[in-house]
Amino acid sequence: MIERLRARGINDEVVLGAMLNVPRHIFIEEVFANRAYDDVALPINFGQTISSPFTVARMTELLRAGSNLEKVLEVGTGCGYQTAILSHLAREVHSIERIGPLLTRARIRLRELGLNNIRLKHGDGLLGTPEFAPFDGIILTAATPHIPSQLLQQLGMNGRIVFPKGSDEQFLCVIERNSHGYTETILDEVRFVPMLPGIWKH
Repeated sequence: MIERLRARGINDEVVLGAMLNVPRHIFIEEVFANRAYDDVALPINFGQTISSPFTVARMTELLRAGSNLEKVLEVGTGCGYQTAILSHLAREVHSIERIGPLLTRARIRLRELGLNNIRLKHGDGLLGTPEFAPFDGIILTAATPHIPSQLLQQLGMNGRIVFPKGSDEQFLCVIERNSHGYTETILDEVRFVPMLPGIWKH
């Protein structure tokens, strides 16, 4: 898997090291276990997916941008795989998930890995976690046509947001905050489930 990622242009060795150290198969439903390290997105129940290893690595590399991350917010914990990768790259990871049962499963898996720099929250990801802001990195694991003002306000100076932008057509997008405001860069075409508001408990 790591050599495939290198071949596709992932060259941040810190990101590749995190991908090497996090066992992807424990986040995959048993029926797909034999495809755990294939470069494909896979379903994880409740209409959600785990992104392909390349997409995870690409978004993580864009978020890191070659510098150390202190405090990161992930919107959409899902199965917890991206969360686990981030925990190897940031001092503190905050992750919010709207689907209660998914969060419960992710919490168990992350605990099994002994990752103790992660704080999980059941809530509406579009609201973020203002109580822990500012963040020097924010990553969204579902697509939205635009970033809500609440999340923009939680991004620290010189911070970055990486997310899939759009609905029918989607592209990876990076928003950077500097003293002049926010700049946006549109990159690769991608395919993600849509970001939804509210919370789901059952």
